[in-house]
Amino acid sequence: MLDDQALMWALNSTPVVDGRPRDLWDDDRELERWAREHGGLGGDEERRWLRTARDALQAVETGGAAGPGLRQVLAGVRRVPEPGPSGVEWRLEVPPERRLAVELVLAWADVKERLPGRLRPCGNPECRLFLLDRSRANAARWCSMKTCGNRLKARRHQARTRENQRPGQGQRSE
Repeated sequence: MLDDQALMWALNSTPVVDGRPRDLWDDDRELERWAREHGGLGGDEERRWLRTARDALQAVETGGAAGPGLRQVLAGVRRVPEPGPSGVEWRLEVPPERRLAVELVLAWADVKERLPGRLRPCGNPECRLFLLDRSRANAARWCSMKTCGNRLKARRHQARTRENQRPGQGQRSE
């Protein structure tokens, strides 16, 4: 089963670099490497399902509808309980090329259940990354304080400074 880190890497695979959106999973070799590192089999179908799942999860997390993508990924999937040495274990019944995409959706669902309200998009409207807020106050707003947080704070400060320096501001004409 995929963990929180794998989920976040998948969600954050479409960053903005030098002001331009990129899709790290557009490169088949990169996605293949990620899939194999996480127990995938590789191949065109697995990559297609992973992209479909990632895109659907990003859409949901940015306020859009899950659309047909999540339904397609999860169609016909079953979790079957099996007795094991440490109690009940759950086995996924899913076509092999879709297994990793389903695990990605299940990792997302697990985070949503364990950490409600903690997974969200970065507060910078120009950023396409997501954050998993583990702070006690649940107050994190940016994917990174070093990049997005500082940039936005600096922009707000500059805007306030410009606003305060406008000539004639607050003066009445006679």
